[in-house]
Amino acid sequence: MQVRFWAATHPGRAREQNEDNFLVDKKLNLFIVADGMGGHAAGEIASSVAVREVRRVIAERRAIIERYVDEESTTGRQELLALIVDAIRQACARIFEMAQEGTERRGMGTTLCMLMMAGRRGFLGHVGDSRIYMLRNSVVEQLTEDHSLVNELIKRGRLKPGDVFDSPYKNAVTRAVGVYETVEVDTLDFDILPGDNFLLCSDGLSCYLENDLTREYLSLESVKDIPDRFIEFANESGGKDNITSVVVRILPDQDELANERLQEVRLKLDTLRAIPMFKYLSYKGLVKVMNITDAQRVPAGTAIFEEGTRGEELYLLLHGRVAIEKGGQRLAELGAGGHFGEMAMVDKSPRSATARALEDCRLLVIQRQQFYEVMRRDPSMAVKLMWSFIQVLNTRLRITNDELLRARDTIESIRVNGAGVVADLPPAEHSLAAFGVLPVGPTDELVPGFLFADSEQPQTDPAVRIDPNSPALAYPDLDLRPGLPVPTSVDVSARSSPPEPAEAEEIETSGFEDDLVPAVSPQTEPEAAALPAEALPAADVPDEALPPTLTAMPALRPRPAEPEDDGIEERSTIDLKRSPRRGRLPDDGTRPPDDEDE
Repeated sequence: MQVRFWAATHPGRAREQNEDNFLVDKKLNLFIVADGMGGHAAGEIASSVAVREVRRVIAERRAIIERYVDEESTTGRQELLALIVDAIRQACARIFEMAQEGTERRGMGTTLCMLMMAGRRGFLGHVGDSRIYMLRNSVVEQLTEDHSLVNELIKRGRLKPGDVFDSPYKNAVTRAVGVYETVEVDTLDFDILPGDNFLLCSDGLSCYLENDLTREYLSLESVKDIPDRFIEFANESGGKDNITSVVVRILPDQDELANERLQEVRLKLDTLRAIPMFKYLSYKGLVKVMNITDAQRVPAGTAIFEEGTRGEELYLLLHGRVAIEKGGQRLAELGAGGHFGEMAMVDKSPRSATARALEDCRLLVIQRQQFYEVMRRDPSMAVKLMWSFIQVLNTRLRITNDELLRARDTIESIRVNGAGVVADLPPAEHSLAAFGVLPVGPTDELVPGFLFADSEQPQTDPAVRIDPNSPALAYPDLDLRPGLPVPTSVDVSARSSPPEPAEAEEIETSGFEDDLVPAVSPQTEPEAAALPAEALPAADVPDEALPPTLTAMPALRPRPAEPEDDGIEERSTIDLKRSPRRGRLPDDGTRPPDDEDE
């Protein structure tokens, strides 16, 4: 697997200092973006410590990666995901410890998103509102979900994408690395295919992005041009925050085995999408389901399960043909992409038919308990699955009613015509065939809006307009438990004085002896203001009870509001050591050439 990458960062048009940091380790195939927060240069420190600490932990336990590359396995994937979680949590603990050493650093933290490639799979870790996008087959997928107040309010139905949210908390994140001693980390592992393109970025870029533009830029031929194009676009759109862009491209592979694997992964995803139970899942949801499947080969003539037996497996047919039989009669014949046994996910009833392989088959098998575990970990995904099942049962109820009406008409015909007259039961319409045996979908489908979170909308832009006049505040201890409304105004009289300028720190990136991650410089932000609960206005957050996973939301912080246009001119050449406005890392381990060398 050949990888090309390029990275760049810029303070934007409204900031004089850059609190973003990125790290690229070519040897580990590790890519990290962090967006710091906190006054008195604390944001730069937090993001710098985070990227280096994560890299250190992963490098020290490199044996886990090498073991997985040598022999890919489910256990190895779980070990790698656990390593990512542990690395981010160790960075969190380290930043929290540093924050306790002085009041000027209290509450500092950072967002963090990371992508690591091992073998033929990608592993990501995510905290905060920095994002990772993937471009595959001209389709843009957002692989991370924002841990932000705006996204939470949209998911709860209190805001709609595009609504104006005029509050000093509109840029707050609900999770951050370092604000508390530990943090909950989102992880995902997925197949990486030839031709995939990835974008890791801070919210200074993602807040302006739409899928069409992301697709256009990630499709550019030269990888090294893409980060700069993204930064130029963000600055032209306002440049209200620091901007960081890391682009990773997997080069196309002409190897026959690679192409076979590409087709197989596509078939798996297409098969999952065709199952009514999974019809509302995003790409991330489909990947989570695919990760719990086990491959199984069945020779021709073998019964996969028998009528009347009990089981707890759902089967997806990748290759071959399977016959569905009941009472010795063949009900249906399934080919590649078919599925059967889905009702085992919701009840323990005996199998209503026999499934028999007509030729050598390759199946994907989903176990009930693993399926339940995925639902437990992702309540949003569980809602979608349950709604799909409601639709399945609704369709089956309609089919049953139709069959009962036909049977009643036949019985009535026999009664009227008298004995000795034979009346055949009219067959059911083909479109009302047994759900799950033939590809029948519900009609007049109702799709409620609560099935889709903000990050799954057609466009990737957060779509919440920003008020440039709101005060720049940092409130790491904001309490969003049910019943406590979101404040829309606060006392901002307490402000800190700016510190003396400090020399920027050079940060080496493993794998590049002479390259620098963009260094950090101090930036002044106001101290947190006290927010007495009785002083907060009402009606921004609902009073209904919420699941614990939604009510525990630590590490809220609003990002500084966009200042008035002060005429700052965008600079094209910056000295990294003195004023780290812009930095780039090439994919060949060398320092970027000067203009005259290009």
